[in-house]
Amino acid sequence: MAQRPGLFPTFFLSGFECSTFEWRGRGRRDLVDETQHREHAHEDYQHLRRLGIAVAREGIPWPLVDRGGDYDFRHVDPMIEAMNAAQVLPVWDLCHYGYPDDVDPFKPGFVQRFADYCRAAAAYVVPRVRGPHYFTPINEITFWGFCGGEWGWVAPFGGDRATRLRFRHVLCEAAIAGVRAVREVDPDARMIHVEPVIQVVPPRDRPDLADEAEREMVDDACYAWDVLSGRLHPELGGSPDVLDIVGANCYSFGQMEYREHGPHMALGPCDERIQPLCTLIARVWERYRRPMLISETSGMRDGRPAWLKDVMEESMAAVNRGIDLHGICLFPAVDMPDWHTGEWLHNGICDVEDDGGRLRRVPYAPYVDELRRWQRELNRVTELDEDPFSDPVELQDVIDAAKRYRTQPDRNWS
Repeated sequence: MAQRPGLFPTFFLSGFECSTFEWRGRGRRDLVDETQHREHAHEDYQHLRRLGIAVAREGIPWPLVDRGGDYDFRHVDPMIEAMNAAQVLPVWDLCHYGYPDDVDPFKPGFVQRFADYCRAAAAYVVPRVRGPHYFTPINEITFWGFCGGEWGWVAPFGGDRATRLRFRHVLCEAAIAGVRAVREVDPDARMIHVEPVIQVVPPRDRPDLADEAEREMVDDACYAWDVLSGRLHPELGGSPDVLDIVGANCYSFGQMEYREHGPHMALGPCDERIQPLCTLIARVWERYRRPMLISETSGMRDGRPAWLKDVMEESMAAVNRGIDLHGICLFPAVDMPDWHTGEWLHNGICDVEDDGGRLRRVPYAPYVDELRRWQRELNRVTELDEDPFSDPVELQDVIDAAKRYRTQPDRNWS
């Protein structure tokens, strides 16, 4: 019996890139297809099992399964079979930057259409995988608002701030309806709402933009969580129970210099304006006081081991501050292409090599070694046993490790 039971069977989680956006100039994209995750599902999940990871973010592709209210969920059958064989629990992303071709988020019926789909998706997957059951109704509402509503990279191809604000609002309304619909199927289902944690600063030569940078870093970045928790627009039905688990996505490019038009500029690794990751997490914790998860994080190329070391040290500092942190999601498990260029990012636990059209998985050994080191430090398993779900994570082990380390927040985490 755990003294301080965690939410998950393992402290380390992972996941697979599953975007299904409509990309400007290229049409519908399916990143699961581009990474060949469906074909490699058994291999991908067995690799997580060997790594001692029993939870993975996985997508249900709304645009591919919903045909005008008729559903074909066979797209996820290979993943369900593989995760059951490997004994890995899914966190189901129900909408990862994409909606069906016949749907318009700005027309009546969008919210109901999404809720109906969420109910059907839950009814399909809940009986087919072991619980507890975790869902993310809509992935990164805030970022999708920017890249779809203002920058025009993906549908709905908006080009101004007003469209972004309108789009994110309807996504929040849909996410709340999705939570309600899923819990009609499984009242005990847990929700993980993921958003980027960011730091935005004004350009050195434009101190007059400080207010704009602050607003985007705080008010804009927290808008979705605020609505889901009921802090904003309570008429939509948000509440702490709807928000449930706060998922914080942490990447180096989340520390940015403000630009009036278009995406901001990522701060360089030695920029003195960078804030410690612990500080960014603490802002969110103080705002909501809900269980937290670092729901995505990864370094790039040969920086992956050092990135994990920094994230873990910052996480230990966060735990020492009393933040209720339940896990770290190393995302992605398998490398993914840059959305714009198609080049492999080399940010996964496994890289890929093209072997005559087949994308062969190649674990990046230094990254795996660093994961193993932290599993030992936290007294966590390094490979799943016969029943990895028999006991939740003993968070007291994590708390004790944090006390041993006594790490202080460090600006140099890039």
